[in-house]
Amino acid sequence: MNIYDIADMAGVSIATVSRVVNGSSKVSEKTRQKVLDVIEKSGYTPNVFAQGLGLNTMHTIGILVPQISDLYMANAVSYLEQRLHKLGYNCILSCSGFLANQKDAHVQMLLSKRIDALILVGSTYAGSEDQTHNSDYIKRAALEVPVFLINGVVEGENVYCTASNDYQATFDATRFLIENGHRRIIFMTDSRSYSANQKKRGYEDALSYMGIELGKEMEVFIKNDVEDAKRQFSKFDNLKYDAVLSTDDAMAIGAMKYLISQNRNIPEDVSIIGYNNSSLCVCTTPELTSIDNMVERVAEETVSRLERVLNGDTNVSQKNIVACNLVKRGTTEG
Repeated sequence: MNIYDIADMAGVSIATVSRVVNGSSKVSEKTRQKVLDVIEKSGYTPNVFAQGLGLNTMHTIGILVPQISDLYMANAVSYLEQRLHKLGYNCILSCSGFLANQKDAHVQMLLSKRIDALILVGSTYAGSEDQTHNSDYIKRAALEVPVFLINGVVEGENVYCTASNDYQATFDATRFLIENGHRRIIFMTDSRSYSANQKKRGYEDALSYMGIELGKEMEVFIKNDVEDAKRQFSKFDNLKYDAVLSTDDAMAIGAMKYLISQNRNIPEDVSIIGYNNSSLCVCTTPELTSIDNMVERVAEETVSRLERVLNGDTNVSQKNIVACNLVKRGTTEG
């Protein structure tokens, strides 16, 4: 027995069931009683409540990330916690890693804590192209609590997604490089996640739009680590590149360190653009041009939509895309 069964038996939407068990005033007394009667007869107990039939919540939000050491995820969690605490919510944080069975296990663990909603931070939860991966565990979780996904898109009832417009960001950044005279642009990534795929597609479409043939050898896969990227970048000397577009600032800085060690001038010989506009960008000479994926705004909008959903608002869109911004610094011209 789950929330869908209750909704079907009562002849209402799952949003209405959610409002009833959350104690929302935005339900007629007749509808409320009908839903409560079905809950009582079925013996269904909503997982998010410890004090009986949805009259009180635990005021606790579960937050799941694959790894907290990642700067993007750490920043996202920091912004989320700040805003949730202001609304009176406590947070439970867990790190799942990247394996599908571990993601599912950590989701189940958080649900067992009687959370009011679940926030998944990172596009890895939306799947990837290099493994058989489905989102059934997210949809199962959404039968019990609203699920909010940051930087990925999964379609399903009671699932709400907020993502940066990674496709448009890399399209615009690639076009910017081309318009400034670059033709051999390395695209550097460490992932095949939803977000990484959007970035790669933006890069490829911009090349096509600008009439430049795509060379698959220009798309390279490197571990997201400054020193490791520096060591690996020597493999690409034969590509005759004049620009680098990276899906993370750390890899971009690794490439920069290698180029400087080879007496290449930046940006005169090679222009470089990173991604995330992290604090690393201003720790280099020259400072790194980077795409700001607006993580703070993404976190703000996620919490705003979460609050509306938990308050019974049925007009919350399930997909919200946030525009990015190219922050130009010393590693690019123009």
